[in-house]
Amino acid sequence: MIVIGLPLWVAQTNCWIVSADGHECVLVDVPPDPRAVLTEVQARHLKVSAIFATHGHIDHVGGISSFIHQQQNTPTLPVYIHSKDKHMLIDPVGNGGSLSQYLVDSGLATAPPEFIADLDDGEVVKGAGMKFQVLYTPGHTKGSVCLLLSDDQSEILFSGDHLFKDSIGRTDLPGGSYEELMNSMGEKILPLKDEVAVFPGHGPTTTIGHEKQHNPFLQNLR
Repeated sequence: MIVIGLPLWVAQTNCWIVSADGHECVLVDVPPDPRAVLTEVQARHLKVSAIFATHGHIDHVGGISSFIHQQQNTPTLPVYIHSKDKHMLIDPVGNGGSLSQYLVDSGLATAPPEFIADLDDGEVVKGAGMKFQVLYTPGHTKGSVCLLLSDDQSEILFSGDHLFKDSIGRTDLPGGSYEELMNSMGEKILPLKDEVAVFPGHGPTTTIGHEKQHNPFLQNLR
């Protein structure tokens, strides 16, 4: 398993490049710096087969359309996002708040991708020979999800802006809810094995076990 993290754009948002065989890959979140993502993919001679968005905030989806346009012969590259955040992918400028002007000023593509599919709770989504289980974890946004990737040796949780090392995602933005975030944390994340590695939308990696022991927001859930 190959997992490459690129912290990009003003928020240092992690774009995760994930490959099981070193030939095909999927992307988890694409910040508004698509050239950096494309450069990394091309340098490693990887073919992108799907893009997953953990939620619809502009720092996680703002580079998706441009990345697709920059690639040749891949106009129907599938992009997966939860239905409750799909509107933010379809219209990143109208839903991007004060940061949306960056997309316009930088000349990034803002038309929606041609092929958008839903990420439904409990669904197993396939990409590049890998299987990702969708965990619906609202709270940061109405459509936030985490993606659990399992192979014969390990499990990785791509947690978006739901769970960070020693912290959680903010809930003071439109669509956010601390109660929803903590409920989904308790129902979907805490039951995972301690050994599960966590690759968040910002900051360093961690493990479920570390967060159970050290994350102050999780202590009252145990």
